[in-house]
Amino acid sequence: MTLTVVALFVVTYVGMALGRFPGLRIDRTGIALVAAILLLAIGALESGQVTEAIDFPTLFILFGLMVLSAQYAASGFYDWCALRVAQAARSPARLLAVTVAVGGGLSAVLANDVVVFAMTPMLCVGLLARRLDPRPYLIGLAGAANAGSAATVIGNPQNILIGQMGHLDFWRFLAVCGVPALVGLVVVYAVVWLAWRGRFGEPEDGAAGQGGAEPVTLDRAQLGKAVVATLVLLGLFTTDLPHEIGVLLVAGAMLISRRLASRGMLGMVDWHLLVLFAALFAINHALKLTGLPAEFVSGLEAAGWLPDRLAVMTPLALAASNSIGNVPAVILLLAAWPSPPEGALYGLAILSTLAGNLLIPGSLANIIVVERAAASGVRLGFVDHARCGIPMTLLSMGFAVLWLWGTGWMRLS
Repeated sequence: MTLTVVALFVVTYVGMALGRFPGLRIDRTGIALVAAILLLAIGALESGQVTEAIDFPTLFILFGLMVLSAQYAASGFYDWCALRVAQAARSPARLLAVTVAVGGGLSAVLANDVVVFAMTPMLCVGLLARRLDPRPYLIGLAGAANAGSAATVIGNPQNILIGQMGHLDFWRFLAVCGVPALVGLVVVYAVVWLAWRGRFGEPEDGAAGQGGAEPVTLDRAQLGKAVVATLVLLGLFTTDLPHEIGVLLVAGAMLISRRLASRGMLGMVDWHLLVLFAALFAINHALKLTGLPAEFVSGLEAAGWLPDRLAVMTPLALAASNSIGNVPAVILLLAAWPSPPEGALYGLAILSTLAGNLLIPGSLANIIVVERAAASGVRLGFVDHARCGIPMTLLSMGFAVLWLWGTGWMRLS
């Protein structure tokens, strides 16, 4: 049984790295779900153990933030915002700055995957209408979404999980991770600008460029509801109310509407991501029951190689995030290492998120931007992204390491 569990575990994470299996149209979510089903079928897991393995508070927070993001989407905010960004400035340098600022700012409060999913198509339309090459701006959007989301405990799925596992305070998390996230945004802008300088295309002004993009109607009443809900949520984070309860209360309020059908709101929830999380929780729990992860962690501790030091955490985050992806990497690490110190949790959050900028497979946000851009007729290639992703990742992670060490949250070696 142990060999079977290990084999399914390895196959699952190979699938996470490849994204799919050759000859099959099964994606990461399908791979993880099939593996979890097989573990149930062979008796490696029982139904009660699956329920025990799933961190429901994390899923509740993800679900609630997706509903809140659906409220923004239903108001037309994301399309309006993307189109306004694309038409915001005559200068490519200023336009790139606006793209990075908006993408990073929104991702700090709303889940970054949702932000890039919603903004990418309209951003492509607006940029093409202005005769600008969308690729550098898309790289800037993806990089900013990753860097900006690192600032808060609700910015991305892995931070949500880390925050729940470590019971981290929202505002303290922001104080620790906000500065390296902000520096990361500056690095994203500088690297993309230098790498693409002189190759942004021939810009037309906003009026001339509007012909290729349909006007976007912004429902200010629905947007106001979303903004108020966001402010209420941030306020709830200052109370003793559990984060998942506060997020669910806000999500429930969003579903009560005279104009927006709850079916439509729930249709915008990324159920695939929730299923992926649940399946990975189950698979990691099955491996945990074999006792192998505990033995492995004990061996690392005896050898002095636990990732509670930056010399270990940094290369681990960089390698794991760009092989199996930062979300599966964090789920796996926390399953094997259930009691990390608080400083290591902050380090894992900021470093795994910034590491996701290195290559396209490093984060879900990158993959979403590439796929959504392709559907809009823009091909963002692996090399195009890597030319910017590698320097922006190394520079931003370098600052984050110095910040965590200088502020005393993690020791260097």
